Amino acid sequence: MKVMRIVSNTGTADLDKAAAFCGGILGLEMLMDHGWFQTYGSGESMTVQVSLGAQGGSGTAVPDLFMEVDDLEAALARFEGARGPLEYGPVSEPWGVRRFYVRDPFGKLINILQHE
Repeated sequence: MKVMRIVSNTGTADLDKAAAFCGGILGLEMLMDHGWFQTYGSGESMTVQVSLGAQGGSGTAVPDLFMEVDDLEAALARFEGARGPLEYGPVSEPWGVRRFYVRDPFGKLINILQHE
């Protein structure tokens, strides 16, 4: 057996918030819309990964999602423009990433990062 894809699902009764966050702030494309279930993504090629941890590094909580971006400062500006409170960072970590933590509208902790 070969795992082909892993999809993260978050339950919500407010798909408009999902559209504002995923499409508006993150800039993801809506790939599927059934009216009751939406999927957002990009054309980027990704590897299949599942991470497990006792902490998120530097004493932080384990995030629900990791999102690697190509321009952390641009991502930071989008979150600050949306008045999303940062829960950690931005900080350059000793293992070679610069990152910050935010919560999505549904309470999930997200680690936004860029390799340095």
